[in-house]
Amino acid sequence: MLSGRVWKFGDNIDTDIIIPARYLAYTDPDVLGQHCMEPLVPGFAGKVRKGDIIVAGSNFGCGSSREHAPVAILALGIPVVIAKSFARIFYRNSFNKALALLEADLYDTIEEGETVSVDLAAGLIRTGSVEVRAKPIPTFMLELIGEGGLINHLKKQLRGRQ
Repeated sequence: MLSGRVWKFGDNIDTDIIIPARYLAYTDPDVLGQHCMEPLVPGFAGKVRKGDIIVAGSNFGCGSSREHAPVAILALGIPVVIAKSFARIFYRNSFNKALALLEADLYDTIEEGETVSVDLAAGLIRTGSVEVRAKPIPTFMLELIGEGGLINHLKKQLRGRQ
């Protein structure tokens, strides 16, 4: 069970907002995290706490296909993003990096700063007196999160064959 404070972002949050292109030369997750969401919330990295959760509108993660975006979010200790919908390539990149994504229409029913609890396996999101069922995460994608992403999953598979 995950629980954290909500940060709200609207529709069509593209990867250049999540991590501006000028930082793509960096691979250090901590550096990427320091610039996460800064076009919308200057100093976001200093305000967010480990365990906080992003709730967004539609088409979160649209734009360029960059793995830096989920890495930047994870570097801040944000374990899950809940949105009405996600750009498909961002969706897959996120699970490859072990960032959980839940598709649910929660944006209009929650306030920024409110605490939300998330059960990834059950796809349940609870806030105050509201309980929302998210689109289920496929079992394989849950395994990727549990194993720390696709690379760790593949390493585990290779070790099992030796």
